Amino acid sequence: MVFSSSLFLLYFLPVFLILYYILWKKLKNGWILVASIAFYGWGAPVFVFYVAVSVLVDFLILRKMDSTGQATRKAFFWISVAMNLGLLLYFKYMNFFVDQFNEILGWFGGKPVHWTAIALPVGISFITFQKLACTFDVYRKTVSPFRKIQDYALYIFMFPQLLSGPIVRPGQIAAQITDRAQQETVDDRLTGFIRFMIGLAKKVLIADTLAQTVTQIFSLNSFQLSSGLAWAGAIAYTFRIYFDFSGYTDMAIGLARMIGFRLPENFKFPYISVGITEFWKRWHITLSTWLRDYIFLPLVYSVSRKMPREKYFGLKADLVIYLIGTLITFFICGLWHGAAWPFILWGIYQGLFLILDRLFLLKIYKRITRIPGMIITFLITVIGWVMFRSPNMDFFYFFVRRMFTFRTAHSDVWLDAKFWTVLAIAAVFSFWGISKKVEKWVERLYDKPGSGLLIGFSILAVLLFILSEATITSSGFRPFIYFRF
Repeated sequence: MVFSSSLFLLYFLPVFLILYYILWKKLKNGWILVASIAFYGWGAPVFVFYVAVSVLVDFLILRKMDSTGQATRKAFFWISVAMNLGLLLYFKYMNFFVDQFNEILGWFGGKPVHWTAIALPVGISFITFQKLACTFDVYRKTVSPFRKIQDYALYIFMFPQLLSGPIVRPGQIAAQITDRAQQETVDDRLTGFIRFMIGLAKKVLIADTLAQTVTQIFSLNSFQLSSGLAWAGAIAYTFRIYFDFSGYTDMAIGLARMIGFRLPENFKFPYISVGITEFWKRWHITLSTWLRDYIFLPLVYSVSRKMPREKYFGLKADLVIYLIGTLITFFICGLWHGAAWPFILWGIYQGLFLILDRLFLLKIYKRITRIPGMIITFLITVIGWVMFRSPNMDFFYFFVRRMFTFRTAHSDVWLDAKFWTVLAIAAVFSFWGISKKVEKWVERLYDKPGSGLLIGFSILAVLLFILSEATITSSGFRPFIYFRF
């Protein structure tokens, strides 16, 4: 079940909200948990069992970890890490590992290993990172473990953010699970409703419309793909993935707000960034901060203890440590996104530009002012998204070459007025945050809008819902991109 389906919008969501609002306070969390399990189990009933068992085991481990000495505490920590990473490696990466092993065997004339492909549980990457965040924080004693299994299960299973984030840490939500009465006001519910409908419109009216053309363009062969179509497809996909994923995030945050939860922000106009460093402060913020706090910083600290010299290869030790930590962290970032070489190399590509920012690019951006720096960063990002979208690296090389060879070709793909209109709208709403006033206004709309904004945008939200539902009914729905991860 997905947010942008008629089943969810017309049946599941209204029933869930009506019952939630009329239930006694003590029953509300239980109802959210039941609804969340039903939501996840609708399309993957078998995997509910795996997640539920891992949640129970993790809960017991965390409780033990919190009440034992350091040596035993560390053992429980590694058991939790091994269990969660083991499940992730098995379900998400085993097919990839077997394929690579068979390819190596083929080089030496060996027979391939027969393997039954494993189905990928939806949202397993997000679930795993959320569980590991709890494991790390309890081990570091920055938070206490959940006292009730129901509370921990709700932290993992809560359906607004279950499948594609934001990645929530226990310290951000534990207090809200036990008491959120002050956040269940009429204003909060209306603000959440507005945010949800804006996200739905982003997904259905912009992302899905662009997706139709993107799919056609990325399916063309070398005789059909012109340079113009290649650029149109690359830029359209750049906007499509942003409006698809940020649309899901808006819907998740809005839905959670309607039931009293405040989830962390995940996007802040990433395409106005100057430099990939700033991009990762604005794109998928909960992932980038997770990688920073649980991989990069511990890795840098560990490496720095083993590098006593001041310089290596003519570079200062702190710079060498940064280079090592960044490359390893973004290798993991790419691998987290998918078990395929384009994802892995996309992560390394992002890491390399973070390093180049540190070495000299940020200095250049300061000299050439913001707009040129923003354009350069956007082009770097566009090429990166082509890699992300490509089924393999051969296709990526072909597609990028075609972008820069400026060749003509004949194809049946026609970029009509609807495509250009939606692309223009996507560009406006992607870049209008370059004005600080707009960025602050959007933050106020999503945080504490005044009564005038609430009334006006509530009417707009209803209109967006009517348009979105009409579009879904006439053309069906497309799953969110990040459901793959």
